[in-house]
Amino acid sequence: MARRCELTGKGVQSGNNVSHAKNRTRRRFLPNLVNVTLLSDTLGTGFKMRVSAHALRSVEHRGGLDAFLAKAKEADLSANAQLIKKKIEKAQVAAS
Repeated sequence: MARRCELTGKGVQSGNNVSHAKNRTRRRFLPNLVNVTLLSDTLGTGFKMRVSAHALRSVEHRGGLDAFLAKAKEADLSANAQLIKKKIEKAQVAAS
């Protein structure tokens, strides 16, 4: 399973552990991923996703999953999130 956020695309970064003696060894910085169920207001259903804690804050700040996906770039979203975005757009067009 990839360590990548489904909504923001945030993934693993690499860097150095630096000791007091300035010895450097490589390390990995893992994103804070959480398994959550996000609810869509338009579709009225929940979707299970693996997203970062930062993405959860962004979803809440923008006003829910529908508003977040409307502004999100296609390149950052996973294949699953892109399908959800298209379903939401289709339902919004049908409703209006």
